[in-house]
Amino acid sequence: MEPPEATSSTQQGAGATPPAVSVCLVTITERADFIAASRAKRWGVKGFMIQARNRMDDTDTIRIGYTCSKKVGNAVARNRAKRRLREIARLGLGTRARPGWDYVLIGKRDVTATREFTDLQGDLKYALKKVHE
Repeated sequence: MEPPEATSSTQQGAGATPPAVSVCLVTITERADFIAASRAKRWGVKGFMIQARNRMDDTDTIRIGYTCSKKVGNAVARNRAKRRLREIARLGLGTRARPGWDYVLIGKRDVTATREFTDLQGDLKYALKKVHE
């Protein structure tokens, strides 16, 4: 009989492959950064609103923040909306975001938590294109 660790390492399941490489995004946590982003460029799409600010510094970091007000729904709906925003940012900001910029994704009521995920990804692509024009 094989030990459990030998069996799990030889199996080829869904969890056996390493995750896809993605950009490491720094999360905005301070209120002052959210306020600074609120005064910058913004663009609304069906699934959410994006605010983008060029920090005018020489760092190569991409910072991102997520917010959902109580208008989005109860705590369960807000957390689901933020999880979806985090995932589209992880998948979509890698090639389209610019280093030295801050992005804030704001969830919308009854849309962010229920919209098709591929549509949310398309919304992010379109919003980034418009913000950077």
